[in-house]
Amino acid sequence: MKKINIIFLATLPFLFSLCKTAQPLTADHSKTSDTMTVVIDSIVIPPPPDTVEIAAHPLPDSIKYVIRTGTFLGSEKRNYYGNKAPANLDVVWKLYLGEGQTRVGKTIKDWAGAGWTGQPLLVEENGQKYLIQGAYDHKLKKIAVDSPKIVWEYAFDDVIKGTGTIWENKNARFFKDRLLILQGSRHGFNNDFYIDVIPSYRAISYFTGKELWRLNSRLTKSYSRDVDASALIIKDTAYIGLENGVFTKFNPSPSRADTVDGIFQPEILSEHMLYESKDVVNHKRNVVTEASPSRIGKKLYLASGSGHVYGYDMERDTLIWDFFIGSDIDGSAIVTEDSCLLISVEKQYIQGKGGIYKLDPAKPPANAVVWYKPVEDKETAGWEGGVIGSVGINDATRPEGFSKLAAFAAIDGYLYVVKYNSFSRNLKGDIIKSKGPDGQTFHPEPEEVFKVRIGTSISTPIFVGNKLIVAGYGGLFLFEYDARNNFKQLDKLNTYFESTPIAVDGKIYIASRDGYLYCLGSP
Repeated sequence: MKKINIIFLATLPFLFSLCKTAQPLTADHSKTSDTMTVVIDSIVIPPPPDTVEIAAHPLPDSIKYVIRTGTFLGSEKRNYYGNKAPANLDVVWKLYLGEGQTRVGKTIKDWAGAGWTGQPLLVEENGQKYLIQGAYDHKLKKIAVDSPKIVWEYAFDDVIKGTGTIWENKNARFFKDRLLILQGSRHGFNNDFYIDVIPSYRAISYFTGKELWRLNSRLTKSYSRDVDASALIIKDTAYIGLENGVFTKFNPSPSRADTVDGIFQPEILSEHMLYESKDVVNHKRNVVTEASPSRIGKKLYLASGSGHVYGYDMERDTLIWDFFIGSDIDGSAIVTEDSCLLISVEKQYIQGKGGIYKLDPAKPPANAVVWYKPVEDKETAGWEGGVIGSVGINDATRPEGFSKLAAFAAIDGYLYVVKYNSFSRNLKGDIIKSKGPDGQTFHPEPEEVFKVRIGTSISTPIFVGNKLIVAGYGGLFLFEYDARNNFKQLDKLNTYFESTPIAVDGKIYIASRDGYLYCLGSP
């Protein structure tokens, strides 16, 4: 086999199925000029004068891949963030992601890098690592880690905020479509909100960067048609809450897709509304669902901006549990080792303080509260307080003998760490209670083991082994802790973040609002 340069000609359509053209951007924004090659056979085709780079892909029978992190917070419990964290935050490399425009109300904003939730996904191909990162330049990117360089880019109609999900389609007709990235974006920079079709959720081939279908986020009573959530895929069935308030069960396979409303859409199996009529009035149409679904057995759990935490029975295809809080809820329902849910509560539409609920969904909603941890009110950038991001827990990589911990970063500027299976008690041994989001009902508080000021944050802290990593507008913090819950700050990176990191094989990967994607750790 020989490596050859190729030229795109109408007489060579088969080449388009092998790879996607892309021009990598280096960290200093400059474009590289080296010509890449692909392996075909011994045929030599001379390149044109200004050949753009072609990302090389091995032949299908030579590709071995492992999905290391394939959805937001890594698993169906939303509790896995990687296998190994570094001992420092040295910059190994940074790659400029670009910038783009979006509309917030009637105002045009220029945003750079990536933001909430913005967690990268990671796949290994033949031992080489690749990241999947959505960005504010409207593009989904496949990025080679070792180089680093952009392998391909796919352009959406607006900035990409949420994290995608990678699905292995074992029945794919072509190997190049074996891995699908299901990714959402904002509703479209040039799209009128009230048009019939806004395809803000799409399936992209991981190997080629080609679109395979797009889903219409249809018009509802919600004031958003964006898609921020990450789908949960169980075998060949996908579940996701869209920001239009529709919980959607669908078949992600392109072979079952069909043309509907003028676009090639996946097969919809069922839909359920995640709000009630009174919620539309009380929240002034802010009934969006930004959280990602999680799983306990045969049931899924999903928090909604309508103020509800819903339980869904997969066998009966129906909503069977509804815990009403009344606030806006953006964080995902995190499943603990004892099969409970940790729910982030924003300070909005409620009389009491925002904070974190621990709920037992095996009990009726009226009896489901295990504890509530309130945080302080603080008005910042339009938020009134509470917790926006999801809770991080140490279940997946907790060292032997360590406490079961939960960490969350609040709008009030503090990082909180609590024992999620232990109550706070006074000197007499009585359980300490505090008022819940309604400002009236008292609930037990969990035992707090660590609290430190880090600045306002909407990111999700991640535990990896005995390390805790948390990002925010005040920087990226790396802590180490021991079995007695003594925390020590090891390092800090001074730039600003909204996204959530991963930590794989001793490296941290995280995108910043400063425009860059960072690889951190020891070189």
